[in-house]
Amino acid sequence: MTQFNEFSSGIELASYVTSSGLLCRSWNTISSSSIASNEGQRLSWKVHKEEDADLKIIVFETTSQVKLDLVSSLKLKNQNFLHFEFLCTRKNPEFQLNKDAYHLFYENLQSLDELKSHLQITSSTRLIVTGQGLGGSVAILFTLSLLDIFTTGKNRPLCITFGSPLIGDMNLQKAMSRSTTWNSCFLQVVSHKDPLLRMFVGPHATQYMPFGTFLFCSDESSTCFENPESISVVLKAMASIQGENQGFQSSDYGNIVEKLYQKSIYKDLLARGVDMTGCSTLQASIILQLSALGLTPQMQQKQYNIDINNLVRTIEILEKKYNHQKRTIFDPTKKLNVMKVDMVQLEWYKKDSRNQNIGYYDRYKNMLSTNKFSTSDQDVVNFHKNLTNYWEKMVETAELKPQKEGAAFRTRWLFAGTNYRRMVEPLEIANYYYSNEGYKKSRKSYFETRSKHYKQLEEWLKEGTAAASNSNSTGTRNVESILTFDSCFWAHVEEAFISCKVVKDVKVDVQLKEKAKKKLLEFEDYVYGLLKNYEVSSDIFLRDSSYMTWWNEYEKIDGAVSYSKLGRFMSNANNYNVKYVKGTYNFN
Repeated sequence: MTQFNEFSSGIELASYVTSSGLLCRSWNTISSSSIASNEGQRLSWKVHKEEDADLKIIVFETTSQVKLDLVSSLKLKNQNFLHFEFLCTRKNPEFQLNKDAYHLFYENLQSLDELKSHLQITSSTRLIVTGQGLGGSVAILFTLSLLDIFTTGKNRPLCITFGSPLIGDMNLQKAMSRSTTWNSCFLQVVSHKDPLLRMFVGPHATQYMPFGTFLFCSDESSTCFENPESISVVLKAMASIQGENQGFQSSDYGNIVEKLYQKSIYKDLLARGVDMTGCSTLQASIILQLSALGLTPQMQQKQYNIDINNLVRTIEILEKKYNHQKRTIFDPTKKLNVMKVDMVQLEWYKKDSRNQNIGYYDRYKNMLSTNKFSTSDQDVVNFHKNLTNYWEKMVETAELKPQKEGAAFRTRWLFAGTNYRRMVEPLEIANYYYSNEGYKKSRKSYFETRSKHYKQLEEWLKEGTAAASNSNSTGTRNVESILTFDSCFWAHVEEAFISCKVVKDVKVDVQLKEKAKKKLLEFEDYVYGLLKNYEVSSDIFLRDSSYMTWWNEYEKIDGAVSYSKLGRFMSNANNYNVKYVKGTYNFN
């Protein structure tokens, strides 16, 4: 197994950010001139354009105070506010926002929508949205609303805030983390002296969770963290040594940014007086990051009630967990070729089974019921397992993506997902009814225990475009080679078998028999409907198939098939062996 040398690159990232000049430009725009506002208007903004750099900077400013109250996105949706609804997913349908920031945004919604429509962002334009304090929180919300519009790498907005309160809860952070690009749009600058952040850490603010990149600054240095849990830990540590800091002014961010820019230019980023003997690279980099904030082992720990060594260990654990999660994120393209080979092998298994005059469902079922496995049968078991694991992760990934991205993802994988479901789910059904862990043990129908990912893949098809649907519905077709459209067809057959047994059992009461007969009539209509649309593989008519075995049993029930459409169709082997295959049977 590959060994990873853990490392936290926060110092290097901070150096890159502070030397880029973007912080200076953003802060200079904030402080360069006052923003005119209408009387009674609590929020103001201005758009600054730097012609030579093709850069636009939008600054938000407010004098309002911020509190800890949150508002649910479900409540906003009920009020017909849908600007952030695209962040919701099927697995994460709700999140919470800071109430004061949201109210400022909502009060100016019409004007902000007009601002968005007039931005005129081209492929070469760079956009920075910025603000300090609560104005920065509104800048975050405005940037969130832009993410649903500007999606390409070239024109994604960058939101830079200075000393801004946390904006939402853990579900909002989860929503942001599911996109590959959204987190990178947010950079939040926090001074170790800023008292505003103190109210958003501790037991009174447990619902809040950061997202994006945080640039933590001291008077002399800076470091970055991207892991939300590590950010929370650092915020708490900073708050515990901060004291009241009543002398800190928002304008101090200008001095901090300028110092950091000058310092980064001269590459003066070495930690002073810090012993890192025996430390791993990850521990050393964390110590460097904390020392950039003045959090060193030499500080007076009792005075500040903080254990630096314990803080390093805590962040080390969180960073390892975060790095592992990033390395193990499911990427469907990495194993795509392997999955394609497995599908081809199953298609060969289907064809080989037919050449042996047996359908692949019944071949697999017979293997399970007799417990006799050939080499090729064992291979199919492995293909079944590999494909199922892959598509379970694929569906979970799709369901966690934001609405627009998730819809595009489902459309892109619709055809492959449908083929997988129609090919593999029959094997799942055979395994359920004929292994010792399925029906024999639970006595429940397959439909009661059906895997969620099959249901969701079926929903993908229902939600798919007309073109995607039409590609699987072409009237008469080569029914010898198709996969039966309903991947649960064989589960219906197995349940019909069970209903036949109930009808024939002399010990079963009349009421249960009538219920079973009704199910059998419903199954007849179901099968005839599939046949009429040529949506069933002709494999079901092979002599020893489960379907034909069921039909032979069903015919023995008095009066069962005398007048039914399916009965007339099945009464002559020429109908299903020749006319159905050629598409010449008259179903009308």
